[in-house]
Amino acid sequence: MTDTTTPATKKVTLVDLCKELKVDPRDARMVLRLASKKTKEFPNLSKEHVARQPWEWAAGSKGLEEARAALTTAPST
Repeated sequence: MTDTTTPATKKVTLVDLCKELKVDPRDARMVLRLASKKTKEFPNLSKEHVARQPWEWAAGSKGLEEARAALTTAPST
């Protein structure tokens, strides 16, 4: 008998990212919504996120890198 299950890709959620960067999740969502509209600056962020769905990325994805960049360059409130 062979194993037909595929290994699950590790997902990084917005909560995980906020803990890592020490950012409030509410503020992070606001920043990410604004950043996803800047398609020239963050092309993968807008491609990988579906509206009305939770913010989550595959570990090591370009969208995750762009989300990190957007949250670290955003001015603090």
